[in-house]
Amino acid sequence: MRYTISFALASLLTSPALAEVPRVVTDIPPVHALVAQVMGDLGQPQLLLEKGADEHDFALKPSQMQSIAEADLAVWIGPELTPWLERALLGSPAAQLPLLDAAPTLRHSYAPQDGEEHTQEEHDEAGHDHAGTDPHAWLDPQNALIWTGLIAAELTRLDPENAATYAANAEAARARIATLDADLKTQLAPVADKPFVAFHDAYGYFTAHYGLQAAGHLALGDASAPGAAHIAELQAGIAAGSIVCLFPEVQHDPALLTQLAEGSTVRIGGALDPVGSTLEPGPAAYETLLRSIADTLATCLKG
Repeated sequence: MRYTISFALASLLTSPALAEVPRVVTDIPPVHALVAQVMGDLGQPQLLLEKGADEHDFALKPSQMQSIAEADLAVWIGPELTPWLERALLGSPAAQLPLLDAAPTLRHSYAPQDGEEHTQEEHDEAGHDHAGTDPHAWLDPQNALIWTGLIAAELTRLDPENAATYAANAEAARARIATLDADLKTQLAPVADKPFVAFHDAYGYFTAHYGLQAAGHLALGDASAPGAAHIAELQAGIAAGSIVCLFPEVQHDPALLTQLAEGSTVRIGGALDPVGSTLEPGPAAYETLLRSIADTLATCLKG
């Protein structure tokens, strides 16, 4: 018995230590959901953006800064969406996976807003790039299909011991995303010819992928205030009856959209939530987010 115990103890002491699952931080709920699906039961990524917070302008807490400093990997959209995380990652030893850079051929650009009164210099000074890349790329499920593979590859690089699990989880995630995509195509096809206006310029990926008729937007890509000429242009379209629905957003006052709709036949739809700021975080949040947007659009556009 003494020999058996001594042999077991010696074996334990000489065996290599098990590799730790990487500590991962993420910026927004849909990215967190994709990483959570790929990690599965091996670990839980940390979501930095708090429920109800603005993804464009967020102040990290000291505890979150500490989490970033201790992280092995940061998976985020990129500075185009969450510049506050770019600043926090300066000097951090964590590996980074900026998803927008990881799929450059899938990028869309913001359409310039007619009649916009602010100069490009003013936008640049404010830290916004309205003329550049649209960062809301998670709203096209084809991007999510690619990203799950990239997330699995980066986790495998950091934790090769669990490579098979990451690969299997990513494949299961892609199957769920493909099913989601097929469902939304069926759901949205009957309203593809119904023009609508959203609160801000965040839905280019979604409308392009599903062939929807986005007739414009009230605010810019970071939800900053529109110019008077642009408001007049929207008023003209509404008065002409060429717009079916106006869609507010959960974090923004709908008063201006409601004012635009007064005296017209245009309908006010439910509030959209492009980043999932009101959702409970977790592996299911990505699917919940896209289904919620599709449901909200279809309900109003069908009339």
